[in-house]
Amino acid sequence: MPGLIGRKIGMTSVFSADGKNVPCTVIEAGPCVVTQVKTIENDGYAALQLAFGEMKEKNTTKPMMGVFKKAGTTPKRHLAEFKFDGEHTLGETITVDIFNDVEFVDVVGTSKGKGFQGVMKRHGFGGVGQSTHGQDDRARKPGSIGACSYPAKVFKGMRMGGHMGGERVTTQNLKVLKVIPEHNLILVKGSVAGCNGSTVLIEK
Repeated sequence: MPGLIGRKIGMTSVFSADGKNVPCTVIEAGPCVVTQVKTIENDGYAALQLAFGEMKEKNTTKPMMGVFKKAGTTPKRHLAEFKFDGEHTLGETITVDIFNDVEFVDVVGTSKGKGFQGVMKRHGFGGVGQSTHGQDDRARKPGSIGACSYPAKVFKGMRMGGHMGGERVTTQNLKVLKVIPEHNLILVKGSVAGCNGSTVLIEK
């Protein structure tokens, strides 16, 4: 199985074997239930749909209730597909044990939303000119955004102010420090995008 759905618990630090204090992120990974098995013959590709997190039946749509009843499980809050061509059956529970022998993982999360931000915070601009040389309120402005006569337009992708955060972010090659199966926890070195309690995908 290539990965699991999980929940970011928060950050802490652990001591390594050589006595170094290593910052790490604690993730509750699974247990996840297999709710659909997609095959090349029926769907054109091989994948597993996993479900994670409990949800009330009254808040679940009837089509999704049909999916969960077919898998023989209770309604779940989060669903995700992982491309996988292996032996797993409908309704099977997959736990954090799949990461026991894994050294590095990729973690996909949604970054914290910052709202509308200017170019200095959003893109790291240095600001325009010197505030002591007669400038009024343009110290944090972006400056020129395009040519005047030719091509007389602003090119697509110009870095400007706008909505910052709330995007899908993949953090690659995070070292697995520890797996705690009895509590469904995995500790990875470094930070993971998103706030505490947010849903993440952990992939081998």
